[in-house]
Amino acid sequence: MSFFGNKNRAPSRPKRSPTPNSGTLSRTNSRGSASNEEGAISKPLYLCSPFADSALVKGNFKTIVMLPKYVDITEWVAVNIFDFYTHLNEFYGVITECCTQQACPTMSAGTNLNYLWTTQDRKQVLLSAPTYIDSVMSSIQTLLDDENVFPSKSGQQFLPTFPATVKHIYRQLLRVFAHIYHAHYTEVLHLRSEPHFNSLFAHFLAFGWKYELLDVKEIKGDINAPVGVGLLWERWKNTGILEA
Repeated sequence: MSFFGNKNRAPSRPKRSPTPNSGTLSRTNSRGSASNEEGAISKPLYLCSPFADSALVKGNFKTIVMLPKYVDITEWVAVNIFDFYTHLNEFYGVITECCTQQACPTMSAGTNLNYLWTTQDRKQVLLSAPTYIDSVMSSIQTLLDDENVFPSKSGQQFLPTFPATVKHIYRQLLRVFAHIYHAHYTEVLHLRSEPHFNSLFAHFLAFGWKYELLDVKEIKGDINAPVGVGLLWERWKNTGILEA
């Protein structure tokens, strides 16, 4: 029987939830970066203590990402990708009112980094973050609902193209994580959800690293356009949190 078949195959898109606006975080700018006495921007809040180390999981993710006994590795990857998508979709639903066409005119993930969306005719276009993320989530949902791509019935086999498909899904989910950290970490802090979000992202990274879904270039970016969360990945990797 398919391990993936026990999951709800069509999670509803989360409703827009207002972000609490009572109180403000002092000494931050609109992108959630700490400032020094002169007002110059230093590093992002998600790289600052105690926020960078806030987590629900203590230690590393070695046990959590380990392939369970008697479980097929493809099934294990499939069900985890489904879970990552579902949890990230729920997180984004909480802060979506802050991710608007006006506030996020590009899919930014670093000081000089804006992701481009590739259309069906292979053209790359610049989209606003909410449009880009909606396209990502909708396209992934379509794949999850496709029995040929994510089979849920006993005896069905995964297609030979599944590894490439799941790597593409992982890459797009990584970009959504990167945008939320870069542009909306202040909202995550306002909701006091940084332990949950950090743990979800660390689990996502550890799993991607263990099962070769994570492309180092995608998490680090280019020299002139680095991915903001690349430094968070380096920090957690160096402290052993991502050991898998």
